[in-house]
This record gives sequence, C-alpha cells and structure tokens, in this order.
Amino acid sequence: MEKITISKEMAAAVDSYLQYRRIVGEDDGGKLFTPEEYEQYKKKMLPIRQKNRLFVSWTSPTGMDCKLVGPETQCFCTHRYKQHKTDFEDIPKERPIFLPCRVKGCQCKTYLYVPLNGSQPIRCRCKHFADEHHEAEHYSCKKCSSCTEFHSSFTCGCGHPTFTHDTVVETKEERMARGNPVGYDVPYAAMGGLTGFSSLAEGYLRLDPSGTGAPAVDILNAPVNSMDHPYLKTYGGHHDRQALTNGLCSMTEQLSHLKTSEEKDMKYFEHCYQERLKMERIAKRQKQHSKAKSKTK
Repeated sequence: MEKITISKEMAAAVDSYLQYRRIVGEDDGGKLFTPEEYEQYKKKMLPIRQKNRLFVSWTSPTGMDCKLVGPETQCFCTHRYKQHKTDFEDIPKERPIFLPCRVKGCQCKTYLYVPLNGSQPIRCRCKHFADEHHEAEHYSCKKCSSCTEFHSSFTCGCGHPTFTHDTVVETKEERMARGNPVGYDVPYAAMGGLTGFSSLAEGYLRLDPSGTGAPAVDILNAPVNSMDHPYLKTYGGHHDRQALTNGLCSMTEQLSHLKTSEEKDMKYFEHCYQERLKMERIAKRQKQHSKAKSKTK
C-alpha cells in the first residue's frame, strides 16, 4: 500500500478548510467564500450563534433526550439538520419553533427527527418505509391512499414507541430550565443538541441529566458481588481500595482472583505445545547425528 505524506503547510490547509466548513456549513451555496467574505460572515453570524443557539433533541414521554441532533442527523425529509434553517437573528416567540428545509424543492416545513432501524428507515403502520411518505404536513404515504399520517410503533432504546416521542427545539434558557446541559458556546453551524462526546450516545446510555442521569448513591456504594465485572472484584469496593492503599494486599494477590479455568487450560495447552517442539528438536538432532555417523563409516 502506498504511503501518503503531506507537509505541515498542506495539513494546516486541510485544518483550515475543516474549520471553515464547520463554521459556514451550507451557507456558501457550494461556492467557497473569499477571505473577505469569510471574515464578514464570521462577524455577522458568530455573535448570533452565541446568543440565539437552538438546541434540538428527540425526547421521550419521560423527558429524557433519547437523541441529540447534530449537523449530520437526518430529518424525515431525508435531508440533514445542517441543510435546515438553524440561525435566527431574533428567536421566534411562537412555539414550537419551525426549522424549514432550505434544499430547493423540498416541502419540509420544520425539522423532524425519525430514528433508523440499523441503517434502514423505520416502517409506518402501513408497512411502508419513512422515506416513502411525503415530507409535507401529516406525512401521508406515497404508496397507498389509506395512510394519511406517518405512525410507527418502532420501539426506542428507552422502551417507548416512536409515536410517543417529540422533536423538541428550545433555546438555551429553556433547556437550562429543564435541567439539561448546554455545554460551551461554539461558533459552529447547526450544532443542535450536541454539547460533548457523550451527546453522540443514545439517551439510555448517557449518564448526564439529559439521559438516564448519574446512578444513585446507594448503587455506587453497594458492596461488590459475584455479578459485578472482574475489574470491580479486584479493585472495586471501599474495603478493597483501602486494603490496597494500606499495602495489605499485593498486586499479585489481587490479580490471582482473575484466574479462570480457561486461562488454566490455555496454560496447559501451551505447556504441551512447548514439549512437542522440544521433542521435535531432539528428534531432529538425533537424525542429523545418525547421518553424520553413516557418512564417516
């Protein structure tokens, strides 16, 4: 495989382009801004994003954000969040806030998240996929006349069906009032609900307030039992940590608790293998020795 190397100047140019694309998004219409236009764009848009950022999430009936929408997250209309209107000089007072799609010819009036089943769209109760429905209001089916509205019973990881969830568009103040994290102010376009790396995980896997939340103190302080991970059995628990600190237990003694029958079997098979190699080497030397004797005679 051919190795590709680039200079520091080329790497810096790639980083600059990625920074440009994160800030500008789709606002340049596919044609790069000139340096002057880029600076004017940043002077205009960055203060707006810091002041009027909108947080978008797909929320369960319990209030948990099962999905935090990012720039590349697809809408029901199959276009991505960054292709919708996400920047407002003045945030609308009406609720909900509509984020229409900016792709030419698309009739999507506002961003609507729809989950995927693996890599495929989910099905409606009419048995047709989500992308086989109209992106206009009510999302009627294109394949059959009996379906007048997209309605899916696909179950989310939180245990609730899709039709019980809502796509929530909220301001920073509204999100903080719900007790959910807002992260830091960033200059990037269409960040939606992303506030950190944990935002990429589904809600039932996140331990921040927007997900399942931190485990209860009783769970954290519970004694280690046989159902816990081997690491916890070795290092977990208050008494074990204290013993390690006081030097009462050596590292070897702790690791010995991790020995399993499989490891013992592997050790046995390795010993047999090494013995076989040893016998083969001895047989090879004896054969060479006997050949040398026959030549001398």
